Amino acid sequence: MLQSVRAVCCLRGGRCMSQTAGGVPTRGQHFMVVGLGNHGMAGTRHSVGMTAINQLARRLNVADQWKTDRRIGADLVTAQLDGANLILIKPRHFMNVNGTSVSSAAGKFRLTAEKIYLLHDELDKPLGKVTLKLGGSARGHNGVRSCIDHLKSDTMIRLLIGIGRPADKSSVTTYVLGRFTRSEQELLSSVLEKGLDLLLGHIQKRTRDTASATATPGPVESRMPSIVI
Repeated sequence: MLQSVRAVCCLRGGRCMSQTAGGVPTRGQHFMVVGLGNHGMAGTRHSVGMTAINQLARRLNVADQWKTDRRIGADLVTAQLDGANLILIKPRHFMNVNGTSVSSAAGKFRLTAEKIYLLHDELDKPLGKVTLKLGGSARGHNGVRSCIDHLKSDTMIRLLIGIGRPADKSSVTTYVLGRFTRSEQELLSSVLEKGLDLLLGHIQKRTRDTASATATPGPVESRMPSIVI
């Protein structure tokens, strides 16, 4: 079981942690988790990354603390997980320009691409399959391509959430912009929980590895394979 988490503010003894202007503690490791999608189109297959990050915010007990940062062009909220500081982001743009918000947020919080997790839909995986992919090309996903273009890197870690392809070979655009069926919705929550287990487990491992690391060159996760459930 993952340990319980809470919104960032104070240490156990009640003494407040020093924070950046964005409200994020300066101590500890920082990671940004981004739910890719089309702003204003919640509940569609293509925006399942935003559904996932909303579920993550509920799991971290910060779902009522989202704030809009107009300079970044995104909604954001912060939380802690076992000593790691998490910055959750929902771009307020269409999918194909999500990268503008991600790049702006990375600059504001001084994060490199390796510290960023992207949550997004994957046509080539069936609903029920989730994969944690450690970098790589966009493979035709416009939101990921936008992030790669703006960050000038493809090293972001990605949680691929399978949505499958339309069974009747209808328009892929119509399919991804459509909403999940009732039976799909019943399955989706448990699928996202599996994905969030992968995501948070990976962040926890990175935090532990960094805390106990000796002088080992290169990121620890670069030697880890992609993880599939």
